[in-house]
Amino acid sequence: MNQNKTVLILGANSDVAKQCIKQYIQKGFSIMAASRNTESLELFIEENHLEKSKITVLNFDAEDFDSHHQFYHQLPIKPHVVVYAAGFLVDNEKALQDFKGTQQMMLVNYMGAVSILNIIATDESNKNLERIIGLSSLSGVRGRKSNFVYGSTKAAFTTYLAGLRQELAERNVKVNVLVSGYINTKINAGLELNKNLLMEPDYVAKHIVNAGNSFTIVPNFKWKLIYLILKVLPESLVAKLP
Repeated sequence: MNQNKTVLILGANSDVAKQCIKQYIQKGFSIMAASRNTESLELFIEENHLEKSKITVLNFDAEDFDSHHQFYHQLPIKPHVVVYAAGFLVDNEKALQDFKGTQQMMLVNYMGAVSILNIIATDESNKNLERIIGLSSLSGVRGRKSNFVYGSTKAAFTTYLAGLRQELAERNVKVNVLVSGYINTKINAGLELNKNLLMEPDYVAKHIVNAGNSFTIVPNFKWKLIYLILKVLPESLVAKLP
């Protein structure tokens, strides 16, 4: 059923995105894997003995907005599924002191996403398009003092995807947001995280690849519970959280 369908993964060098590549291939999709670091992607494909005929590696820079229109219109095939997995994280204290880090989070996590996804979403000539999935974070559910700068970029992205879902409903294009907790990835390396709550990239990828009709995807029962609590917790109590 998926033999002639193609997935475009933007930010394909992330740990979760790489696992998505493997799992989409297992389901019969072809992949267009786009990243600034194409060498790392090529090495990943080689080391995992993935079927090269099913994967096209492309150069994509989320921060280079001027290149996005050309990037999309030069794709070898218009995608059926689009996954935006690009992400950047700077420690909150550093972000408060150095705006460059804050700016890069805004560029990669939100502005770059909106730039390329607007182009993809408004291309009504692409009759293939079935689904867009964006990787957000539980950090964007409520503002907390430990990571509110990063969280604000994810909150903005989640809001954008919610509106995009409504915009594309008439064309029957599904839009999902992955709201994840802690994942054992390189972006979180060095952070003091509760190991009992850490999820592995392949586990999270499974929820992306098997996305359904629900807008919000929250992997893991523990994180679903945390997500629901955060949504309803009074601000006076949220202010006491780390």
